[in-house]
Amino acid sequence: MILTNARLIFRDGIREGLELVVEKGRISAIRERSHARANEIIDLHENYLAPGFIDLHVHGALGRDSMEASAEAFQVICDYHATGGTTSLLLTTATAPLDRIADVLNVVRDCIPRLALATASGLWPSPTISQIAGVHIEGPFISKAKCGAQQPEFIQNPSRASVQQLLDHANVIKRITMAPELQGALEAIENFYTHGISVSGGHSDAWDEEAEKGFARGMRSVTHTFNCMSSARRRGIYRVGGLLEFALSEPRIGCELIADGQHVSGTLMKMLYHAKGPGGICLVTDASAGAGLPNGSHFSLFGQDCIVEDGVCLLADRSALAGSASRMIDLVRTMIMKVNVPLHEAVMMATGNPARAIGLETKGRLEIGADADLVLLSPELEVLRTLAGGEEIWSQ
Repeated sequence: MILTNARLIFRDGIREGLELVVEKGRISAIRERSHARANEIIDLHENYLAPGFIDLHVHGALGRDSMEASAEAFQVICDYHATGGTTSLLLTTATAPLDRIADVLNVVRDCIPRLALATASGLWPSPTISQIAGVHIEGPFISKAKCGAQQPEFIQNPSRASVQQLLDHANVIKRITMAPELQGALEAIENFYTHGISVSGGHSDAWDEEAEKGFARGMRSVTHTFNCMSSARRRGIYRVGGLLEFALSEPRIGCELIADGQHVSGTLMKMLYHAKGPGGICLVTDASAGAGLPNGSHFSLFGQDCIVEDGVCLLADRSALAGSASRMIDLVRTMIMKVNVPLHEAVMMATGNPARAIGLETKGRLEIGADADLVLLSPELEVLRTLAGGEEIWSQ
């Protein structure tokens, strides 16, 4: 398959006059336009062609939630997010008993072809569900003071036994959010890090020195920056930084950002962009089961009644945010409109940066040898087609 007449979005800019060749699910060539036979060519009519988006933080969509531990629910979630250009995602769990989290991990394992014990399970194959890259564990090792919409009764400190219970699923877990100030957290961070799991500080009330200790043991990012995390405050008569200030000041810390224009104001998004640069931000939806539902819809989040209102998800009593209702393309547009970043930088925050954060070496970029996970965008940045491994998984 030869894709031609598109504006290709690379990490360092946008280029025209090139064509992209796809063979066996991978990009085999990027070259000047050729005169190949017409039946081999797909004309993309001067639309943008970008790497497929990678979302590190997805709880659900269309009333379905990852905690259902159901392949059917996972399918609905993946199908919906493919409409926003997502070709790889981390299904994200909630604070719950570890046995319930293990149920999710077991079903996800059987949905990922490279990990499934037997194809006879009937849980796949499907072009969209196979784009589940793994699981992001969000809780239970978090702070009750910064739990947000998470259920505080299931929060716990990480013990060696509880950490091992999760490490038994290390081939499925790609990322874990933890509060580095908890008792036992530093040992746990190092343990997860040495097993190849990306550790992200979040839902945390840490002082800056506690965050620094977490970084020293392997914490390399923070979860939904500005949301549910400590920031500068007084300790005695002195003002001391929190997890936020540590993340902003440490160049080697990557920052998730829910750039829906609701979770974080435009001013704060600009501050993060100027502090971290385009290479230090990973756009995430943190989409809950309310994503894709119309305004006024009610849904359940961890057993709590929630509502979609003005394009964002809230607890029904309006006491806290309950995830976003966005897709990745919505975040890309918001970064361009509210932060005034160039298109190629906004795309990088949704592709190459998250791929690097969790070690997806063949995804997130237009390069020879990379997976042909692609999204075709109109000049108005509407998703026209989404391809995974060169196969169409959504079309407008």
